[in-house]
Amino acid sequence: MITVKDLLKSAAASTVVVSPKDTVYRALQLMAENNVGAVMITEGGRMVGIFTERDYCRKVILMGRSSLNTPIEEIMTRKMITVGPSQPLEECLELMTRYRIRHLPVQDGEKLIGLVSMRDVMTMMISIKEDRIQRLENYILGAEYQH
Repeated sequence: MITVKDLLKSAAASTVVVSPKDTVYRALQLMAENNVGAVMITEGGRMVGIFTERDYCRKVILMGRSSLNTPIEEIMTRKMITVGPSQPLEECLELMTRYRIRHLPVQDGEKLIGLVSMRDVMTMMISIKEDRIQRLENYILGAEYQH
């Protein structure tokens, strides 16, 4: 069973953090620089929100707000679905599907230890499935068979 902790060890998972007083524009800059679709908002080492591409579309663009002078705390999502490091990747995918979200903050107790995206989860799961298929093919066709 592959867990969130295993995913966080890989190079795929990346967490970008901003403060509540930072502007939406600053968050967007960091998202572009790091090629991520969400940033975590922390204050005093405590997770207080998440800001996603979807938040930008719905709460800034569609509301006619300016990203240059809107503090992230005014539009961030405060109520978050989180996971722990020992949760299986399958559970992450179930949560993302059920709540129609693409990012899950990872907490160990009260501490933010990462952020996983649907792409991170799917990439890891596909890799695992491909490896299983390869091993089954080798087993069925004989140990000397290699692609």
